[in-house]
Amino acid sequence: MTTHVKVVAVLYLFLSAFGLLAALAVSMAFGLAGGIVGANADAEGAAIALPIIGLTGTMLVVFLVLTSLPGLIAGVGMLKFRSWARILGIVVAILNLIHIPIGTAVGIYALWVLLNRETERLFSDTVAA
Repeated sequence: MTTHVKVVAVLYLFLSAFGLLAALAVSMAFGLAGGIVGANADAEGAAIALPIIGLTGTMLVVFLVLTSLPGLIAGVGMLKFRSWARILGIVVAILNLIHIPIGTAVGIYALWVLLNRETERLFSDTVAA
């Protein structure tokens, strides 16, 4: 099961890194959109549009970062076999189930790995050491 735990950890790290890259791309896209609107719109139109663009972009970036960080933290913790990482990994797996199709597949696999009795013993052994 050690190999499976490491695979789940790497999958979590990969998906989280992808989420953070998506947050960066969204940030750049909304910044570009704000710049274009600010440069090409009249003062009245820009005064209405820029706050909406800025708020929407900020909310999307914050959402992407906040949904990516737990997977990143769980992945690092699982690579080190920390007892808290197994619980966090189960929570992240449940949340991943709604991300059809890749997140669902990763979530099902992670639940199968992390809810296994052998995996539970693997993580509890590191606490005593």
